[in-house]
Amino acid sequence: MDHAAAPRKIILDCDPGHDDAVAMILAHGNPKIDLLAVTTVAGNQTLEKVTANALAVGTIAGIVDVPFAAGCPRPLVRAAETAGDVHGDSGMDGPAQPDPRIELDERHAVDLIIETIMAHEPGEVTLVPTGALTNIALAVRKEPRIVDRVREVVLMGGGYHTGNWSAVAEFNIKIDPEAAHIVFNEPWPVVMVGLDLTHQALATRDVVERIEKIGTGPARFVRELMDFFAQAYRDTQGFDAPPVHDPCAVAYVIDPQIVRTIKAPVSVELRGELTLGMTVTDFRAPAGDECHTSVAVDLDHAGFWDLVVDALQRIGEVPLGK
Repeated sequence: MDHAAAPRKIILDCDPGHDDAVAMILAHGNPKIDLLAVTTVAGNQTLEKVTANALAVGTIAGIVDVPFAAGCPRPLVRAAETAGDVHGDSGMDGPAQPDPRIELDERHAVDLIIETIMAHEPGEVTLVPTGALTNIALAVRKEPRIVDRVREVVLMGGGYHTGNWSAVAEFNIKIDPEAAHIVFNEPWPVVMVGLDLTHQALATRDVVERIEKIGTGPARFVRELMDFFAQAYRDTQGFDAPPVHDPCAVAYVIDPQIVRTIKAPVSVELRGELTLGMTVTDFRAPAGDECHTSVAVDLDHAGFWDLVVDALQRIGEVPLGK
């Protein structure tokens, strides 16, 4: 197998979270992804809760040969904020969760990220953060050599027109804007899969019915996640169907044709009274070769959900007995 055809090696840094759970399942179930590690960061809920959720998803989906490590319990500078109104008290309300059959790695997530990148050849590992960027920022500060070794950072966060945690700022960026500033300003390639794109990834009724028809435990789990998520988004933001943000970043790594991007400079606002955490994107002129940031603009909705359904079909039934 030549390098171009080899599966893309990724570290998924997340805060499960309903959509993070789907991102984990997509990364595990797609043959074009080699999931090297799952790391957690405080965000949608406390670190303890999102880490428990990650281990539960790993158990449900059979992600048993991958290290899971817990990371930062709070942002670099600011007080912790969570999104309980969207994700519930557990961070992943809705479906029943099994007792996890996965042991948490003893390493801190930041160390696991660094060690994994440094153990691979330059250009082999892609970072896919779908929560606050606290772990990634600290990894860069602790071991700057990772910047030249990472193939790219494909993050779910931000938005060039749309906000959700304020009028102009997205939750993952807004809760730790200093970390986001660090990640966006390092010279590695950054792809921002933001709300402008993820609000196209709606789990419509026909999508949920396709998932339900698969009939396996993991598929039922995703269906139940979507039921809770749909109600939360109707109640809090008026969506008819919930946007499933985080797997969009994984989908881009699998097939960049599904998520169209354009190059543009992105800066994270740290000082604005009304604009803190805004990902200010400059479209005034075509970006040159020196621009290392891109933003996602258009989603192939059918192609995206085909990937999710295919991943669930490949995972199949996962025994949860002792």
